[in-house]
Amino acid sequence: MITFFSYIVKFIWALHLGLSKPQLYHVTALVHGIILTDGRKTLSNIMRTVKYNRHLSSVSHFLNHANWNPNRATRRRIQFMMERVKRQRAKRGDTRPICFFIIDDTQCVKNWTTQTMEALSKNYSHSDGKVVWSHCIVTAHFVSDDYSFAWDFRSYFSKEYCQENSLAFKSKNDLAIELVQSYETQTNEQVYVLVDSWYTSQKLIDACSEKGFHVIGGLRTNRKIYPAGIGIKASEYASTYIEESDLHSVTVGSHSYKVYLYEGNLSDVENVKALLSWENDFSPNKTPFCILCTDSSLDVVTILRYYEARWNIETGYRYFKDLLGFDEYQLLSHQGIERFWAIEFLAYNFLEHQRQEWKKESLSLTIGDVVRRIRKDYLGQLVVYSYEQAIAHKPLAQVLEEMKLSA
Repeated sequence: MITFFSYIVKFIWALHLGLSKPQLYHVTALVHGIILTDGRKTLSNIMRTVKYNRHLSSVSHFLNHANWNPNRATRRRIQFMMERVKRQRAKRGDTRPICFFIIDDTQCVKNWTTQTMEALSKNYSHSDGKVVWSHCIVTAHFVSDDYSFAWDFRSYFSKEYCQENSLAFKSKNDLAIELVQSYETQTNEQVYVLVDSWYTSQKLIDACSEKGFHVIGGLRTNRKIYPAGIGIKASEYASTYIEESDLHSVTVGSHSYKVYLYEGNLSDVENVKALLSWENDFSPNKTPFCILCTDSSLDVVTILRYYEARWNIETGYRYFKDLLGFDEYQLLSHQGIERFWAIEFLAYNFLEHQRQEWKKESLSLTIGDVVRRIRKDYLGQLVVYSYEQAIAHKPLAQVLEEMKLSA
């Protein structure tokens, strides 16, 4: 009757995920349903939307207990996407391609009454401005030329959970370093790791330096800079010593900034550029937004322009949660939840792959546009099927049964 969206099938089977055929059907159904479901993306709603002919318990078992390796599936997915990126670079003749590896964390918030899900803990949410009951994950997002896709993730566990379950505690910075180390540099590629002020630690900067990567990230205003060799907090220096005549007027995109450039050492990092910036107007009473850059060859405009690419991960979180239901799972085991996230990343990568294929027909195309087009095509398929059955004089009750709709 109604078949899976052919582009999804081709994409998943091209990845060579190392799964059995029944497992591949489960993955295909989940990706299809995640994209098509309008409303909460619970397993039951996902399976109902795609009219999957397997029992819900079979899909639940696949996520929670089945013998398959999501890490291998993730590696195959990343390899597939990077091959597409390399092909695009080859077409453009890039001799020194630049890419951005963006790291941040997000919360999958649950109700405070939820106690049966594994690994839930109290975490501070920057977007909510308060402590929430959630799963916290550190994620990476990749940007190169026109490609922008979710890369991978690591689960963050609280110290209490680690102690209770005999796990080694890893901070968010430790997890960010793991993600950086997992990235395999391509030939002649320059990688810029983009982070907010939470991640601009000496450990992460050193880890990036070992890989030959540069860091551009937010810098907390209580960090010390050393103008004339004297240590002073960036905020104190801005309010006391900087005058408007010391600033550069910079326009990046639709935003205008007043920028002071500091070149030198921080208390724990040597030889960096730090931008103290004010949007629109300067005032010594206003706290500047500070950006650190370890690439001393970049000018002020380029640093700001590169840092703007960090917005891709924020947009990605919005697509994940608003369109794909990344945080709407009701699974209890953390293994099942992590596998669900792995399939969410697979769905996001498919959408980006399809965006690249379809944008040849359109000058401007977003992930949201791709989702809407797939949903529209699927609805059209339902209408055509219903029309064909009516012409064939098939009984309405039989058509409704085949479409898994109640009479």
